Amino acid sequence: MSNPKTVVLVGHCGPDMFMLKTAVGRALPEATIVFVNDTVALSEYLTSDSLLLVNRELDGGFDRKSGIDLISQIAKQDDPPIAMLISNLEDAQSQAVAAGAKPGFGKSQLYEESTAEILRESMSLR
Repeated sequence: MSNPKTVVLVGHCGPDMFMLKTAVGRALPEATIVFVNDTVALSEYLTSDSLLLVNRELDGGFDRKSGIDLISQIAKQDDPPIAMLISNLEDAQSQAVAAGAKPGFGKSQLYEESTAEILRESMSLR
């Protein structure tokens, strides 16, 4: 298995995507960062080479609105990508982990060193 090389920002609005891209780029300068706002585009990145940063409430053209539901669906596939929920809500984070995500972080924590460490660790999980 390879280390994730692509960070996929899933279901975020435009301003949040650029904020996330900046934070992820600082923590993981070697990673490719892509924006995905629909189910068809996401299908290209459902491999172990990807790290999915999934919004709690999906923005865009997905067949569901809940990022937690999306994580649950993805976690059931063979050799799924690593997924994390982006949410400040502790209850939502707990639900996402129960659904198959690795512990994520909230947008209010984007520029904290602990968030950068979570991202760096995620790149070495596989």
